[in-house]
Parts: sequence; C-alpha cells; structure tokens
Amino acid sequence: MMCHELSFIGMSFRYMRVVVFFDLPVLTVDDKREYRRFRKYLVKQGFVMIQESVYSKLTLNGIAAKTIEQNVQKIAPPNGLVELLKVTEKQFANIRYITGKNNSEYITSTERVVVV
Repeated sequence: MMCHELSFIGMSFRYMRVVVFFDLPVLTVDDKREYRRFRKYLVKQGFVMIQESVYSKLTLNGIAAKTIEQNVQKIAPPNGLVELLKVTEKQFANIRYITGKNNSEYITSTERVVVV
C-alpha cells in the first residue's frame, strides 16, 4: 500500500485534491456580493487559497470529491467563470514552482497527511 492510500476494513481511501478556479465579475454591487458569498462558502467548506481566485481542498476519495463538486456547482454564481479540477494528492504534490514560491502554511507531501 502506498503512503497516500489508506485501507480501513476493506475500504480504500485514495486522497484527492479538489481545485476550484474562478474569475467572477465585480462591476456591480450584486456582482461583488456574489463574489464574497462564493469565496466565503469555499473557505467555510475547508478550501485553502493557493493563489488569488484558486482554492483547493483535500478529500478522502473520489466519492467525497464528487460530492464537493456537486455542492460547488449549486453555489456557483450565474455570471463569470468557475472551473473545478480533481486530481490525486500525489499528482497535486508534484506542482513545480516556475517563478515565485509557495507562501502557504500548509504542507503538501505524499509521505503522510499532516494535521496542524
């Protein structure tokens, strides 16, 4: 069994990462309200900002990731662009920084899940 997988009484958990990208208009008061509502929803659900308008969340498996996808789809504002990407934690941990650096307090590693 690999480090990013966990078996529990016949069930296999393969950690997944859900990444949400969004570009929402902020021209009107209503647009700004929708933007704040959507962003606050993501944070309240445990998403962490990777960079401006890009948030990610760790999940136990593909089933949990699908549920998150459905919930984000329900809450997404009608205007603008919202995209969602599901990848394994191992794939996510292979992010390479071309310029700049990761300013996050969260550790990304395939060795084990770290709870701070």
